[in-house]
Amino acid sequence: MAPKLSTTQSSSGSNKTIQTTSQSPFPSAFSALFNAYTQNTTSRLKFIDAFLVFLMASGILQFVYCILVTNFPFNAFLAGFASTVGQFVLTASLRQQVNPENKLEFKEVSHERAFADFVFGSIILHFFVYNFLG
Repeated sequence: MAPKLSTTQSSSGSNKTIQTTSQSPFPSAFSALFNAYTQNTTSRLKFIDAFLVFLMASGILQFVYCILVTNFPFNAFLAGFASTVGQFVLTASLRQQVNPENKLEFKEVSHERAFADFVFGSIILHFFVYNFLG
């Protein structure tokens, strides 16, 4: 975006052109979002978020590899991709249940119970993924 030009008139009657740059609100919005995230989010949720980012990157990498290189053992691609998507869903569910802001919605579910459900779901998911590999 080009800098904006504004014309001002001084008391002596001469016109002066001043070049001003307009700042985009996006960098300040992202920095405010990042600062709020780092200050208000517990370390447990940050760890879960890091795992979610890893799962998303792993799924994207598998999909790009399948498109660009090969999908020869197609059932292996489907198993790996389904594993990352399923684990992402289970982890997002765990994050929802562990988040202190959702305490009213999940008041009867303790953190230990949420983690046990996550582990049990992960074992079942990977059992099906292993069987799908052939």
